[in-house]
Amino acid sequence: MPILKQILFVPCKYVVVVITLPFILIAHWLYTPEAASLPQHPTTVINLDFPASVESTIAIDTPTELPVQKETAIIQPLSNKSEDKVVIRQGDMLSVLFDSYNLGQTTLRNILSADESLLALETLRPGQILYFRYQENTPQLEEMELYKHSGHRIVYRRSADGSFTYETFIKEGKWHNERISGMVEGSFYLSAQRAGLTKTETAIVTRIFQDQLDFSRAIRKGDKFQIVRSVQTIDGQSTGKTRIDSARIQRRTHEHTAFLFDDGRYYDKQGKSLARAFMRTPLAKSYRVSSSFNPRRIHPVTGRVAPHNGVDFATPTGTKVLSISDGVVTRIGNHPFAGRYIDIQHGGQYKTRYLHLHKMLVRRGDSISRGQAIALSGNSGRSTGPHLHFELHIHGQPVDPMKAKIPISRSVPKRHKDSFTKKVVAQTFLLDTTTQLTEIVINNSE
Repeated sequence: MPILKQILFVPCKYVVVVITLPFILIAHWLYTPEAASLPQHPTTVINLDFPASVESTIAIDTPTELPVQKETAIIQPLSNKSEDKVVIRQGDMLSVLFDSYNLGQTTLRNILSADESLLALETLRPGQILYFRYQENTPQLEEMELYKHSGHRIVYRRSADGSFTYETFIKEGKWHNERISGMVEGSFYLSAQRAGLTKTETAIVTRIFQDQLDFSRAIRKGDKFQIVRSVQTIDGQSTGKTRIDSARIQRRTHEHTAFLFDDGRYYDKQGKSLARAFMRTPLAKSYRVSSSFNPRRIHPVTGRVAPHNGVDFATPTGTKVLSISDGVVTRIGNHPFAGRYIDIQHGGQYKTRYLHLHKMLVRRGDSISRGQAIALSGNSGRSTGPHLHFELHIHGQPVDPMKAKIPISRSVPKRHKDSFTKKVVAQTFLLDTTTQLTEIVINNSE
């Protein structure tokens, strides 16, 4: 076939491509900005207030030295980090948090050393807050704050030698009454929790009436109970702290009452004590006091000033440690400095703590009787030798257990009888009322 005829039979698609290509090239040349010929680097535009003779906008693709002008822009650098805020979540561990923020385990150990007499960092709870505060222009931790709630803060501060001290800030807040009532269905223990008491509060109520009631035999289905509980709030928010102000259990033919008085003990409406008197020491016989209560003591191991919030008894390892009164075990732990320890809550305002133990004989949540063996003394934690460290706390503050006023009488003293009677009348009204604003009433039979 002749060449001309072959050209005439070129497919249409090739003809379209040949005709369109020149138009595409022309359009690309016309609409491409001149800046396209420059190297393609990220561009930062900074507006500077220069005189009119200088362009007000400079494009910078790499760091360059700007021309010196009589008026220059002041660009403030970002301030160095001065604080980190950490909200505690379930399962958080202090050692892991310190690693995450590059604070170092040595710093943590120094803080725990300061916390030995307090044990505030032993059990972090979800919702509590840690603040890490740093030395200016350095990553060094200068201060750490544990924010339990708005009424309880603890600040740990670095000293010149690298050790830490602590300071506690406590606000009393306000206490509001709640009335909780119910009917026994099954066991009292489960019925009280269904009504709204916590396990610890239920154990306290059980402990209050232990000498008047056999809860496994005397309590029957249909028996009623009423509890007045006070809840602490600060700035309108609950701190989580509660106390049992009064309690009443109504059986078919008997009524049992308990009223918390100003001395921290529970009495029936006649003023007779429902708890046995406190023991002065937690030991069956006398042992030498090797270190007394001293808020400004020089620590025998570190040589630094560190509060000694209790009394040390020179007991051989394996000596039985006794609870000084009836109570409930609220905490058991093993601290790197305090060693194995036990906390026991005794009714309203009293708490005892036992440190450097060898072996625990009770578990958290157990109800404890006066004089019951709770542990064997030892030499755990940071210690110079076998001994028992014993603390007594009243209203959350450590006091000298050898000198503090502890419950020793069996009934309300005559000089306080009028005051006690007034309290009984007020609390009985709260136990009876059904119109209280903060009342919580749950019928367990539903």
